[in-house]
Amino acid sequence: MSMAEDKTGLLWASFMPHRKQIQHLVGQDLYSLQVFPEGYFNAFNPMTSFEKWALVEVEHHDAIPENMEAFSLPGGQYAVFKHRGMDTAIFQYIYSTWLPASGYALDNRPHFELLGEKYNQGSPDSEEKIWIPIST
Repeated sequence: MSMAEDKTGLLWASFMPHRKQIQHLVGQDLYSLQVFPEGYFNAFNPMTSFEKWALVEVEHHDAIPENMEAFSLPGGQYAVFKHRGMDTAIFQYIYSTWLPASGYALDNRPHFELLGEKYNQGSPDSEEKIWIPIST
């Protein structure tokens, strides 16, 4: 998908009905993960495509349901931001204010949001953690 053609709702609508088929779960948290192409943030264009995944954590990938794929998150350092509410301006702050002042560089690894027990889509009280890959 792209930022201009956001299909996040369709992704989660197709994932959630089949979530119970996934075996070997580690907790109940959900993950919304993005894999951006190299240089995506250097010349941002809302029409540039990227991969988006709806995920849960599992102990191992031995029994993947039909029409699903395994994803292994590569390790590395992340900056983690606790976010409350539905305002997406936090991403503007992270990339244009926090990151340039931080002394870190954006790393070319997946970005993700951990949608834990306090996540409640559409609620001003919703909480999630935003994980941004960084390097020194």
